[in-house]
Amino acid sequence: MEIIPGVGVEPAKIGDRREAVEQRLGPPVHQDLSRHAVYASDPMLSVTYDLDGIVELVDAAYSGHHGGEELFLRGVQLTYRFMDDVVADLAAMGLIGVPYDIGVDYEADGFAVYSNSSLSAQELDPDADVNDERRIVEGVSIAPRANLER
Repeated sequence: MEIIPGVGVEPAKIGDRREAVEQRLGPPVHQDLSRHAVYASDPMLSVTYDLDGIVELVDAAYSGHHGGEELFLRGVQLTYRFMDDVVADLAAMGLIGVPYDIGVDYEADGFAVYSNSSLSAQELDPDADVNDERRIVEGVSIAPRANLER
């Protein structure tokens, strides 16, 4: 699935009404205080709505070994790859991010890639040592620049 920096993904875009998102994705499989909803899409999407039910943030997760679809930006696979490789590919495209505690923020472009460190390097490299600390991109957050500020 292709991300649209600062906008979202085709099924859920910043500014969409909740009703429109749910028409495309179906009802959420999990909902938190009505502002945050998780959808059983491929890849799985987590959408945060403002108080008026308008999309303000889209989070998309890796599919990985489940065989599902991954996230891309202009042909570069973002999820389920080593963070350093993703950052290098994005830099080659002229996108320079700022590292933060769990990932890299491309604030000027309206997205961030992150790793919750729930996957080991052996997931992608079976020959990796058990102590290999390479992080795998597990998700992408997409929002207008102001919404990504930490």
